[in-house]
Amino acid sequence: MNSEIINFLIRAKKATYAGKGAETDSSRPASHDLQYSEGSLRYIDTYLGGNQFAGEEALWENDVPFWSMNYMGRVIEGGVLGDFLKEALLQVTDDMPYRGPSRYENGDYLYKCLVDGDFDWFTGCEEIFYKGVRIYECYFHGCTIKT
Repeated sequence: MNSEIINFLIRAKKATYAGKGAETDSSRPASHDLQYSEGSLRYIDTYLGGNQFAGEEALWENDVPFWSMNYMGRVIEGGVLGDFLKEALLQVTDDMPYRGPSRYENGDYLYKCLVDGDFDWFTGCEEIFYKGVRIYECYFHGCTIKT
């Protein structure tokens, strides 16, 4: 995928959930929806739930979908994330534009993300640890869309 698309995806992620962007109207009952657009490019993130959740991020160009990522995650019983997850997701890099970086630490919190594949076809997992105890997990997968 070209760098223009990757850079757009990163800007979109930073302007929406990770950047505490405003939600748009729900596309489905009780869904949380966030959108970002630049010219002909559009990003939509929609998810259901809170402490246990499932969702999808997708990209369109001229209203034609061309990339999507599904995710599901949960806060493990007893875990408290605060804003650390959003802080970690703001560290997204152009070589891993799916969730956050491979590793990010702040105080007692540690974020880890592993990805297998590339932008065209991938799976991955992210985890958050607090004082060495795993308190959060999220699994994701995605691909480019071809018709």
